[in-house]
Amino acid sequence: MGFKEQVAADNAVFLNPEEFADKHTVRYDGETFYDIPVVLEQLKESDRTVIQTDHAEGIYKVSAKAYLAQKDVDGAFPERGCIFEIDNGEALGATFFDKYKIITSTVEMGMIILELERYDE
Repeated sequence: MGFKEQVAADNAVFLNPEEFADKHTVRYDGETFYDIPVVLEQLKESDRTVIQTDHAEGIYKVSAKAYLAQKDVDGAFPERGCIFEIDNGEALGATFFDKYKIITSTVEMGMIILELERYDE
């Protein structure tokens, strides 16, 4: 087995819902991709930078990292600065999505790695 084949096998284990990943519905660039394996790491929740005239107290910046296979999003390459949505449960019979801004985006041997940011209460 060559290096590329080994990386593909490792990616398959990492994105296996029985091992590390969870099935999520994601939305990007007007497309919805249903039940794809995603590893989502909530890295931290921190106070955001507040300017003197800002009166929105209790809002926090949430940083996360997402890993997913490029083939699962039809070969798309999510771009920095765009919105990337990931399902996060249901409310009133509808799926709820967290909306993240893409801070960095890389593709390494078929694996998309996104650094994401959103604001939360």
